[in-house]
Amino acid sequence: MQFGLEASLCALVKSKFSTAKASQALIFSFTELSVLRPNSDTPFQLRYCPALSEKPKNNSDDPSKDSESEEKKKFDPFENPVGDLVIAHVPRTKPSHVLVLNKYPVIPQHFILATKKNKAQTHVLEEEDLAATYACLKEWEASRDGSFIDAKDKRRLFAFFNSGEHSGASQAHRHIQFLPVEEMARAQKKDDEGWRPLIDSMLESRHTLEFDNKRLLYSPSIPFTHFAVPIPPSPLSDTLFNLYKLLHEAASASVRAHIASSPGDLSLHPTEGGASPISYNLALTTSGMAICPRRREAGMLRDAEGAEVGDVALNGTILAGTLMVKAEDEWDLLRGDRGLAELDKLLQGIGIPQRVSEKGEDRLRL
Repeated sequence: MQFGLEASLCALVKSKFSTAKASQALIFSFTELSVLRPNSDTPFQLRYCPALSEKPKNNSDDPSKDSESEEKKKFDPFENPVGDLVIAHVPRTKPSHVLVLNKYPVIPQHFILATKKNKAQTHVLEEEDLAATYACLKEWEASRDGSFIDAKDKRRLFAFFNSGEHSGASQAHRHIQFLPVEEMARAQKKDDEGWRPLIDSMLESRHTLEFDNKRLLYSPSIPFTHFAVPIPPSPLSDTLFNLYKLLHEAASASVRAHIASSPGDLSLHPTEGGASPISYNLALTTSGMAICPRRREAGMLRDAEGAEVGDVALNGTILAGTLMVKAEDEWDLLRGDRGLAELDKLLQGIGIPQRVSEKGEDRLRL
């Protein structure tokens, strides 16, 4: 998919972000940052942002408000987005999506790809959604004149999609979010170097399992079930869509296997109208695609005496290896002596437990 933008996507987003921040169309919140290294030995960014505890809560994912009258009352930020937040309608001819800035970012240049029509976030993605997502990832890495930047100066985007009540999704209108990788790492201290998006580790893993006669990548050190596949250079839109379907089917199979082995812990979602039977997070870079099936949106942190400290919600940024807390007690606990153990419990609890073979070398076939 070719966007036909007036400038490079990176330059356009930076310019729009600066304008929207100055006009207060968006509210940028600074975060404190620390890098944790849990038992998986995979660095995780921990961000602390008390300002976001004041963010207005959207009711679009409240299952108790599902009547037609209530549906009409829900505010849709992507139906008529604020002018200063709009980056572009894409593609230029017969646009199917709109690019908008996130209204409450904690990472500079955080932006969103939303469908022009109000399509459901809980439905499976369509081919044009994947094509537009990959086009954003590729456009970001291109220079103003369309040539590609030297590897040492290469810009990267991390894309993520939250779907389902356990995924951390906050809006019902279908949208994919983008974070510049360099901006995510910029606030790190020298001692915190070594973090990189978690999806990179998944894609570099030598561990595979077979599903539908195809090989999926996974990392045994990561405590939640996940699957990853590389994306070939210059993929066709149907290639991207088929990779997504493969990952979604594998994730659905893992959820069904968990339901069978742990009755009462989780249920499949209704699938009327094309809805996904599972909650999940999807992540993409130009190198690959990864998925994480979910069974809970949040997990409870506890102190040494077992007392509850705070309920921490996670979304698709876990596939980037990052999470955020809004309370000082949570921030202190995760950086303290018990922090790594609590982080591992948190990550185990929100996903599907890994299923390991008797030899411990590979996961069981689904």
